Amino acid sequence: MEDPILSIEEREAINSGRWFSSLSPSLRHDILRCAYVKRYADGDLITARGDSPEEWIACVRGAVRVSSTSVSGKQITLTYVEPGIWFGDVAFFDGERRTHDAYAHGSTTILCVARADFRKILAQHVELYEALLRLHARRIRQLFGLVEDLNTLPLRARLAKQLGHLVRSYGVPSLAEGDDIRIGLQLAQEELAQLLGASRQRVNQELKAMEREQIIRIEPGGLVVRNRSALSSIGEAG
Repeated sequence: MEDPILSIEEREAINSGRWFSSLSPSLRHDILRCAYVKRYADGDLITARGDSPEEWIACVRGAVRVSSTSVSGKQITLTYVEPGIWFGDVAFFDGERRTHDAYAHGSTTILCVARADFRKILAQHVELYEALLRLHARRIRQLFGLVEDLNTLPLRARLAKQLGHLVRSYGVPSLAEGDDIRIGLQLAQEELAQLLGASRQRVNQELKAMEREQIIRIEPGGLVVRNRSALSSIGEAG
């Protein structure tokens, strides 16, 4: 479903994104001038593995679940793209097809720039080349960090770091519960386990332990972080 107008909150998500906000006003203007809006319901396919890359994409509301399918046919979640994050440009440069499936997680809005317009903007703004190099460098650093954590940190620390990231990206203050922060992105424990490279049973055990320590609270609708500093300490201690 397409809608040409971004809401105030969606526009703010784009303009306040760490990478996008670092661009010059003229470059931001030209990107937004060429961009168009698409809206998806929960579970809708946005792009499929093997697709020809035709759009540069930014998430502006909800989340984009990036996944792959195992040999046995099981779908495995690799990451969630949060509001303000741009993706899909790598295939423009290497000439290859999309490497993963992307689905809407919850009601999701994306902003798209067609490949032809992307190339025109590159030709007009040399600045974008350097900006994209910074973006790719950040992705590589994050990837190396994830691999290192997977091989060096216990599950408890990895879980704490992942919950901390979700709080920063999707945290919603709970007015009724003081300093409690609700994670707005609803993830099943199986989905959380896939992000951590662990079994659902082990993740459930760690969540229950954190709940007993009053660091988090498990609710039917998701997770609430009750003690953010304790969560951070667990992640840093490893």
